[in-house]
Amino acid sequence: MDSILQCSLDRVSTPIGTMMIVADEHGNLRAALFTEEEELVRRYLRLQCGQRGFRLESQPNPHGCVESIARYFAGELDAIDRIPVETGGTPFQREVWQELRRIPCGTTTSYGHLAKRIGRPAAVRAVGLANGANPVAVVVPCHRVIGANGSLTGYGGGMERKRWLLDHERGRPTLF
Repeated sequence: MDSILQCSLDRVSTPIGTMMIVADEHGNLRAALFTEEEELVRRYLRLQCGQRGFRLESQPNPHGCVESIARYFAGELDAIDRIPVETGGTPFQREVWQELRRIPCGTTTSYGHLAKRIGRPAAVRAVGLANGANPVAVVVPCHRVIGANGSLTGYGGGMERKRWLLDHERGRPTLF
């Protein structure tokens, strides 16, 4: 019989909306999403663990993840760098998500450059799809990926949030 992964859920208020934070029993961040919909979080967990492979319960600040994310939003930008992440996903998605964490705070890269960085220069579209499937907003910084021409491109949390996050990381806080 497969074991059931115990996961804890909490919410953190940020300047750009509420985030739902899920960490597993081992302290790995599993989801960080700008949403009030617990069902969306459960959908991501089902993708990672299967239909009945997890149990989700409310718990304040699971493994310190909420506190670390709150510190990031308060201006301590490196507070999220050491949060362990376990996202599931395909091997390709995990490769893209690992590379996203290597993009320095306050900088951006393009989908094409990201594809080159993982050794698959022709996989620009696949990199974009993997970026869009990222279940861990901010900590796996998909907001740091922009179009080849320097334009802001899609972001699951909305373009206003993407712009705010980039400005925040560059020391130019804006109103949301």
